[in-house]
Amino acid sequence: MENTTHFGFETIPEDEKVRKVAGVFHSVAAKYDVMNDLMSAGLHRIWKAVTISHAAVRPGFKVLDIAGGTGDLAMAFAKQAGPTGEVWLTDINESMLRVGRDRLLNNGLSVPISLCDAEKLPFPNNYFDRVSVAFGLRNMTHKDAALAEMQRVLKPGGKLLVLEFSKVWEPLKKPYDVYSFSVLPWLGQRIAGDADSYRYLAESIRMHPDQGTLKTMMETAGLDRVSYVNLTAGVAALHTGIKY
Repeated sequence: MENTTHFGFETIPEDEKVRKVAGVFHSVAAKYDVMNDLMSAGLHRIWKAVTISHAAVRPGFKVLDIAGGTGDLAMAFAKQAGPTGEVWLTDINESMLRVGRDRLLNNGLSVPISLCDAEKLPFPNNYFDRVSVAFGLRNMTHKDAALAEMQRVLKPGGKLLVLEFSKVWEPLKKPYDVYSFSVLPWLGQRIAGDADSYRYLAESIRMHPDQGTLKTMMETAGLDRVSYVNLTAGVAALHTGIKY
């Protein structure tokens, strides 16, 4: 029997998801940062700043940014880790990775990049001081396998940071749904010429595990002291865990 998974609200064969998600991000890569600002009214910058603060990267740290897209986190981490550090920008999508690489170079930063699947990371065990993934976990087919890989490549005492859209505060659910399924696709069409990709993004948020479920998944993957903070009434949440 063929294994299936979710692509937004659609149920599809597992082996189709990577291709379909790739199509979404190839389509939106050029306008990704502009759309992020419009979609979140700039709040994504605050959420990422909170993540950077919790990461507490120090000079000399080895840091892996997974699904790093346009390079926001990798850029901050590279500045903090300094010339003695090692910051990797990775993504499964070549279009997004090219945008991130160019942004880093335009800001005078050259970091190693890798086109890779988070479920099969090409890095040794116990290598990184920090691993981060921002708004990428929900697009992964086997989230449990990806989290296990992130735990594997962390050094003992290293920290995983997962920034992702999550379950919004219940009184805000109805207006948030109206925004997500009406305004967001309209913005996608007007700005990026692609309503369907932004409709998928809204659907993928609804299919992502809520805060408590993701906390349990991280613990199951072998992380300790897992906790989360809700950001903007749960529109996003930052989960952190330590490898021991």
